[in-house]
Amino acid sequence: MLEVRKIKAVYSDVVLGVSEVSLTVPDGEAVALLGSNGSGKSTTLKSISGVLATEDGEVTEGEVLFDGVRIDRLAPEETARLGICHVLQGRSAFTHLTTEENLLMGAYLRRDRRRVAEDLEKVYSYFPALKARRRQMSGYLSGGEQQMLVIGRAFLFGPRLMLLDEPSLGLAPMIVEEIYRILRRINAQEETALLIAEQNARAALAMASRGCVLQNGRVVSEGPAERLLEEAHLALPSKVAGSSVQSPTENRPSSV
Repeated sequence: MLEVRKIKAVYSDVVLGVSEVSLTVPDGEAVALLGSNGSGKSTTLKSISGVLATEDGEVTEGEVLFDGVRIDRLAPEETARLGICHVLQGRSAFTHLTTEENLLMGAYLRRDRRRVAEDLEKVYSYFPALKARRRQMSGYLSGGEQQMLVIGRAFLFGPRLMLLDEPSLGLAPMIVEEIYRILRRINAQEETALLIAEQNARAALAMASRGCVLQNGRVVSEGPAERLLEEAHLALPSKVAGSSVQSPTENRPSSV
């Protein structure tokens, strides 16, 4: 479904984000995009969703295809209409809205109100904590609940492909386990394809079918999740070994 073919992404015409990155996400599968902070994971996701252009970035070489159609020149809203939803790093909830109002913002492009109501109930079945706080202002939710909220909001978009940027960031191990358990259910029950950018290699590979490891903006390893879990440079309990210089915008919060 998704093909990233040897892309090179540059910020402000001078700062290299990634170089010759290639990966694929088959329809309905979960793929882990692994690497340390600054390795190029966020830039890769932004190159797919179109958010890169909003941060003075550009894909200068290679191409990104979705269902065989090139999308790396599209604006974020055009990419979204194709069925790609990008969950940005940082749990970007609309803090002045209630939990349920936040969730329904994910359905702003949908016209099938009956199905939206059904999907809202599905979100509450996946995340019971959100149902209990549906009338509460989202700014008062815990970090874990806010992460559940942005994933639930993305689910209400009705995506074919969900891009998730560091869903475990800053969360306690038990919350991380719970979130990945739910992502596994969404992938299996809804057949929603997932591309998950993570430093927490073990959590991501435990649910993914395949993985791709980035270092210094390049792919250094890829293959079945089981094999990557056994590789020596993934032996650390949480983060992928190996660091690199972080680009100025690699993990900068986006206003989109």
